[in-house]
Amino acid sequence: MPKKTSEISNKTVGILVGCIIFATVAGLSFWLKKDSKVNTQNMPGKVHIPATAETVIDYNKIEKDKELKALMQKRKAEYGIEKGVDIITKSDESFKIGDSTVSMQEILDKMRIKSGDIVERDLKSKKNGKMKIPESFGIYVVQPGNNIWNIHFNFLKDYFAHKGISLSPLADEPVGDGQSSGVGKLLKFSEKTVNIYNIKEHKMDVDLNLIYPLSKVVIYNMDQIFALLDLIDYEHTNRIQFDGETLWIPPN
Repeated sequence: MPKKTSEISNKTVGILVGCIIFATVAGLSFWLKKDSKVNTQNMPGKVHIPATAETVIDYNKIEKDKELKALMQKRKAEYGIEKGVDIITKSDESFKIGDSTVSMQEILDKMRIKSGDIVERDLKSKKNGKMKIPESFGIYVVQPGNNIWNIHFNFLKDYFAHKGISLSPLADEPVGDGQSSGVGKLLKFSEKTVNIYNIKEHKMDVDLNLIYPLSKVVIYNMDQIFALLDLIDYEHTNRIQFDGETLWIPPN
């Protein structure tokens, strides 16, 4: 029996509507994909911010690197020393000895913790909002057989030699009445003002016994030590007094 015209028309309309919906969805999907692709292409790429390179003073290269050697000589000349320390580094620099690289900031943080004033200093720094001027530190690389007394004595001899004064090898020996000489008192005071750092284990140390070669350094705060030494008249060193904590010269 032939189908009615109305049934055929309804089916035709349904098919047309379905085609229109399909075409609309397909077109919308294509447009969204295209737009998405354009937006992705217009997005900025990753930004790589290079890390600030910190100056590293390489002890191993001082004799071979002419520029580095000249820099160390210049820094030592500013303090009038030559052999008392191996390196002079700034507080915002690092130094390398053997295969160990250590940041001075790392050492300073541990020195502050040791002295108990890290919180106070940090608060002052933030409150003032100013960049501190880098301090200078002398680094002596401990060698087998060294002792802290002789390291300090050689440092003092180097300093006084620049002043045109030759210290006797016995200048650190007790005087006639058995008391410490002025130079001896300076050396005792030096033991209180310097720090020993184990660069292999990254920690403060208290003695110079070496487990590995090139593993420990003696650290001098150059600005503090020379501020004191520059006040001392060598002609009156035997008047120096030291009570275990404070060094002073009594008035006449």
